[in-house]
Amino acid sequence: MLSASYLCSSCVSFFFILLWLLNGCFGGDPYVFYDWTISYVTASPLGDKQQVIGINGQFPGPILNVTTNWNVVVNVKNDLDEPLLLTWNGVQHRKNSWQDGVLGTNCPIPAGWNWTYQFQVKDQIGSFFYFPSLDFQRAAGGYGGIIINNRDVIPLPFAVPDGDITIFISDWYTKSHKKLRKDVENGVDLGVPDGILINGLGPYRYDAAIVPDGIPYQLINVEPGKTYRLRVHNVGISTSLNFRIQNHNLLLVETEGSYTVQQNYTNMDIHVGQSFSFLVTTDQNASSDYYIVASPRFVNSSEWNKVTGVAILHYSNSLGPASGPLPDPPNAYDTYFSMNQARSIRWNVSAGAARPNPQGSFKYGQITVTDVYVILNRPAELIEGKWRTTLNGISYLPPSTPLMLAQQFNIPGAYKLDFPYKLMSRAPKVDTSLINGTYKGFMEIIFQNNDTTVQSYHMDGYAFFVVGMDFGVWTENSRGTYNKWDGVARSTTQVFPGAWTAILVYLDNAGIWNLRAENLDTWYLGQEVYVNVINPEIDKSAPLLPDNAIYCGLLSSLQKDQAQRINFSGAPSVVDASITVLLAFVIALFSYLIRHCVGWVLMVVNEMNIFSWNLF
Repeated sequence: MLSASYLCSSCVSFFFILLWLLNGCFGGDPYVFYDWTISYVTASPLGDKQQVIGINGQFPGPILNVTTNWNVVVNVKNDLDEPLLLTWNGVQHRKNSWQDGVLGTNCPIPAGWNWTYQFQVKDQIGSFFYFPSLDFQRAAGGYGGIIINNRDVIPLPFAVPDGDITIFISDWYTKSHKKLRKDVENGVDLGVPDGILINGLGPYRYDAAIVPDGIPYQLINVEPGKTYRLRVHNVGISTSLNFRIQNHNLLLVETEGSYTVQQNYTNMDIHVGQSFSFLVTTDQNASSDYYIVASPRFVNSSEWNKVTGVAILHYSNSLGPASGPLPDPPNAYDTYFSMNQARSIRWNVSAGAARPNPQGSFKYGQITVTDVYVILNRPAELIEGKWRTTLNGISYLPPSTPLMLAQQFNIPGAYKLDFPYKLMSRAPKVDTSLINGTYKGFMEIIFQNNDTTVQSYHMDGYAFFVVGMDFGVWTENSRGTYNKWDGVARSTTQVFPGAWTAILVYLDNAGIWNLRAENLDTWYLGQEVYVNVINPEIDKSAPLLPDNAIYCGLLSSLQKDQAQRINFSGAPSVVDASITVLLAFVIALFSYLIRHCVGWVLMVVNEMNIFSWNLF
């Protein structure tokens, strides 16, 4: 028979094992799991039925709502008829560009297959979105919001809002994304869009002469006397949009992961790929509903006047429908107004964000610049008989083997580290030329826009500081105008036609990172480059090549049988499997405890009773 002391120590040990397992499973940074099927669905955003890209049948897709440092696992099943990648606009994927979801880092997910993204939203807060990054697919949808909340230990720099509302604004064509990309390949201008969508829906019928009857529109319900956080994303193709709400101020509080100096605006120009957070207080008398408007900027055709997105802000005590003219936009051609508005957006240097220390603790204006790139774009032109766009005279050519895989397997000649620091005096060409970044270097990039339209540029893996913008040609004397104290940190910036924008970025995130035009037409024709940032020291914390990596190009022979992936959506999710294993172990452990420890407890109680009787 086992001794009481042995039983006691065994039971205590098992209790500690159970506590350790529970802490390992539920302690630390949490995991969230998503199972997404991406497919074509039928929708009628402008009244007529058309094919759009939905996620689990939703258009737009679901909101990915997480908190700083959480781990995100997204199982993606590609039910389209063409390859797919998802990219996470603004999520930095610290040391882990394997999860970035662009052609430089991942082989596409073939039709009928799945792939599992796994990444941590390390040291980030804010408002972002995801979208399909290949072949003009974003023009058909497939996008959704990303919310990264503050940890509980770090307060918001404003009162907790009464509600959180995500709004997607976008230009929209009834042509399929396949026809649109074919037009772009053939040098055909996209032309005036068929409409502007708000959350995937067409305009409220604010004018019977312009808006046909029967178009579904977005209705946002609110309570009077409350304050709501509106996260507004321009997920469109190529159109800058002005966002405004009738009779309401927009208090800007955050953009793309940075808390801003809080300022009221009556409207905000939001360029392609940009995200903003506003606080809106429902302080009106609700004599009627109120218009929410997204209208095109910097366009000169009368046809554009008919293309306006309109939703409705509905108070619960509203006395009637919205009526009358829409709230006035800024002057359609006034780029100076828009630039001055952009300059007015400042970093809140005293607010904590992902970490308790103030954002302004990183004094970017005091860091010595190590590399300078002046990057000039040009409108589409014929190169080797095909329409292409360029940066510094180079139109990016994706290699058959993604850059990260080519680097991992030392494939010679897959790319060159010779992207020029400025436009060279030579004919434009198509090439796979990368920027050779210095790890923990401080890079200055000046975007010079020689095109006739506003262009947005986005950098994966980083938030950069927007320190200056102006009209004309950038010179070294332009640095005298830089904001070296509270320029906002973000991942997407606009560059006005005939103007320049300067950014500073600290290259502390090792990997190969995409720097691209967010306007789909210029991006699709080659206006992108990758920045190669290598940590010269061995970093054991950096994620290795994923076990589920898809191989393509020169590494296709390494790919294992992928046919099994087709049955993905019928398999249990990772979270279900993990919980099942955990519950089975806990049940077995408690069974052991009951069989071996209850006897010990009864033994102790019995001996205590005997001892008590002996006292008398």
